[in-house]
Amino acid sequence: MSATGSQPASEPPTTTTSGTTPQSTERPSFSHKQIIEIVWALLLCLFVTSLSATVVGTALPTIVGDLGGQDQLAWVASATLLTTTVSTPLWGKISDLYGRKPLMQIAIAVFVVTSLFAGLSQTMGELIAARAAQGVGMGGVIALSQTIMADIVSPRERGRYAGYLGASFGVATVAGPLIGGFLVDGPGWRWCFYVGIPIAVVASLVLQKTLHLSFVRRKTRIDWLGAMFITASASALLLLLSLAGQEFAWVSPWSAALVLVSLVSLVLAVLVERRATEPILPPRLFRSPTFCLTGIAAFLVGVAMFGAMIYLPQYLQVVRGKSPTVSGLLTIPLVICMLSVSMVCGRAITRWGRWKVFPLVGLLLVATGSALLSTLRADTDLVAVCAYMAVFGCGLGLTMQVLVLAVQNTSEVRDLGIATSSSTFFRSMGGAVGVALFGAILTSGVTASIPEVLARRGARAPSEDSLSSHLGTPAEIGALPEPLRTAIREGFTLGLDRIYLLAVPLVLLAFFALLAVKEVPLRGRVPVAVDLSGGVETPGGGAISECRHHPSHAWPNAGRIPPEHE
Repeated sequence: MSATGSQPASEPPTTTTSGTTPQSTERPSFSHKQIIEIVWALLLCLFVTSLSATVVGTALPTIVGDLGGQDQLAWVASATLLTTTVSTPLWGKISDLYGRKPLMQIAIAVFVVTSLFAGLSQTMGELIAARAAQGVGMGGVIALSQTIMADIVSPRERGRYAGYLGASFGVATVAGPLIGGFLVDGPGWRWCFYVGIPIAVVASLVLQKTLHLSFVRRKTRIDWLGAMFITASASALLLLLSLAGQEFAWVSPWSAALVLVSLVSLVLAVLVERRATEPILPPRLFRSPTFCLTGIAAFLVGVAMFGAMIYLPQYLQVVRGKSPTVSGLLTIPLVICMLSVSMVCGRAITRWGRWKVFPLVGLLLVATGSALLSTLRADTDLVAVCAYMAVFGCGLGLTMQVLVLAVQNTSEVRDLGIATSSSTFFRSMGGAVGVALFGAILTSGVTASIPEVLARRGARAPSEDSLSSHLGTPAEIGALPEPLRTAIREGFTLGLDRIYLLAVPLVLLAFFALLAVKEVPLRGRVPVAVDLSGGVETPGGGAISECRHHPSHAWPNAGRIPPEHE
């Protein structure tokens, strides 16, 4: 497709080359209108996966009450995060080898099918399995959305579009709790999984119509062995965090076995990746301080972000006794702040060309918000609760998308897909660890606190089995007699306090990791046709501005986006 749109919107031919080094191919130059069309398709894709996560959060208390298994609540979320995490690098690498568009369509199809199975689940085990499979599709959509954005927009202009991606997540976060609350109170929680299916189908159709990228297909081998060891290492670690202290003791043969599997798999993954022709996580990426430090920051932010947000509905519904719909409405301050700040931040980065100050300020706000949320009690004024969430949301809006942009800005063109998906991998890994770790902390905190609260009130604590039977839906907890009802709510509050207090030092560690990153000004404005073996072509023969930090990155001086759109 030409920049003027005079050529028909047909799929560019695919060229196959032998060997491992791709030959040059002219990447289409897109007008502002064409970019907006593609961005809308990506926003729909990202929206539907984000909606799947946020719509379920509000319904989790009801789902657990219906299917049973309060001790398995964290797995409904962490199973998805686990498979999203471990599949993300694989999606990114395969898209580097076989093209973005077909991989995106496959990811959407996986998401649609698994959403249907999740809605049909009859037991907690079936639901967790369906959610795990759903995470595979979500990992592809999330990673490829940002990679496709990097394919069509230069780093300097990418700031504003990254704000749009953040806005899509924000809208889904606003709509998710509201839709989830309406569905739980209406047709039932199963529709929380069905609701995303038609949106995903529409997203796939829009993507098919709008996204047309030239691609060079390479004859090469996928590093399945490396993928297996990376997956095994991450999975063993998450299983340890999720099950230790509940299914078995922290100091036990099972814990030792999982630690051993994780460490051995990690060592084997490093050895395999150093020898592989097309490694899933190329070792050369880790020679970049920006990649390593932003990866650490993304991991720690993921722990705090997912760990904090997934349990806010627990406080609002279990402790405060709010309905799922009202619970969703009360999270609006967090999401509105995250949405608006993300868009303003993106535009500021585009105009200024600098990015580092935004996530630094954002991380301080996230730490402050976490500290404030740790003070929540059963009688905390709701205005204060909303204010605390707003501070937390502003911090996330300044941080989330900027870390990905920083990695893309210092990555070679040939590694753009895997570098982007790796950044998402670190954040998702942090989220999976956060949900699993915080879930274990919450469960142990609740079960330990309730007997203590009852003892202080002079009441006898129920047996452990009896106590588990009382941890049903928020409505069932609200119907329990006193003092058990108050004890359970206070126990949840004390457990949630521990979660938010733990998040504070983790976010501060992310702050210091990012503080050590040397800021590289964002490059050029317009993508060009790139020969990944080293040569560069311009779409229209324009002048070339070469990045002094990465000579393989070149962008024409002429801006693609007219001044009136600046």
